[in-house]
Amino acid sequence: MAGHRVQQPVRRRRRASPLVRFVKGVYLVAVVLSALIVAAFLLWKLFVPAPKAPSLPENGGDSSYMEELADEPERRDLCYTFLLMGTDDGNGNADTLMVATYDVENQKIGMVSIPRDTIVERDWSNYPKINGAYGNGNVDRVRQEVSHLLGIPIDYYIKVDIKAFVELVDAVGGVEFDVPVDMDYDDPAQDLSIHYKKGVQHLNGQQALEVVRFRHNNDMTGYSDTGRADTQQALIRAVLDKVLSWGSLGKIKPLLDVCMDNVQTDLTASEVLYFAGQALYLDMGNVDTRTLSGRGDATHNGYKWCYELDREQTLRDINDLLNPYETPVTDEMANIVTANG
Repeated sequence: MAGHRVQQPVRRRRRASPLVRFVKGVYLVAVVLSALIVAAFLLWKLFVPAPKAPSLPENGGDSSYMEELADEPERRDLCYTFLLMGTDDGNGNADTLMVATYDVENQKIGMVSIPRDTIVERDWSNYPKINGAYGNGNVDRVRQEVSHLLGIPIDYYIKVDIKAFVELVDAVGGVEFDVPVDMDYDDPAQDLSIHYKKGVQHLNGQQALEVVRFRHNNDMTGYSDTGRADTQQALIRAVLDKVLSWGSLGKIKPLLDVCMDNVQTDLTASEVLYFAGQALYLDMGNVDTRTLSGRGDATHNGYKWCYELDREQTLRDINDLLNPYETPVTDEMANIVTANG
């Protein structure tokens, strides 16, 4: 019949399976997250610029120190120095002293331990050991002493409470560590017992603290002069490696809480963000650590068991790992003391 249309059957759109919808949803979320990450990275690069290394401490200091830094050589770009301090259990001295230089441009970190009994010679005291500079909280004086000793400026300081170390290790689920020597030590006065066998083992926070505090066994065997500092460096590397691993990304909040509660620093919030962002690119193979070499049986100003630095090797260590200048640090710039007893 003319004009009659045959009605076509209605085709219903086939609904995607739950698996396909799930995959599409995941893909969409991934695209959105990627866009947010890129945007956040661009904003971070825009609003968190590289800090300018301070030539002089903002809170002042003694005039001789200010004069020493006033004519400092030209600095390398994006190269920063840090004083890392750990305080002992109430004796009023700095138990752990390290200096680190972060070459951001080349993504390298050099870290040097300064033995706590290292000889220094300043006007503030006849006591010759560098750990006494802290004096129940004088961080600025420690920074001046370290700068004077090494002949380089100290841009920032980071002081860590003992409790922070325990909590940080626990926050990342402990660390695998190769204990370098058998440890058998007891000190009832400090309620301290350290008993570990040499070899690789998993350490929680308290155990890691005991390992880094170990000096010698009950029978006075154990480390060489620099053994304790070497162990501290190795354990810090192990913890840092764990903190910077992908497995710790979900633990950012507890890690930040530990730092906020137990770390004292003169880094600003924007500087912390900058260095934290740069550290994401850091390969732990580019972290080099040493302990300043010397002898620990020297006498100076009548004080025994002082640590006399090896002058030539110390200058090599400074220039290999710490020097932020375009030119080498010389013997005249550093102030390495020879024992007088």
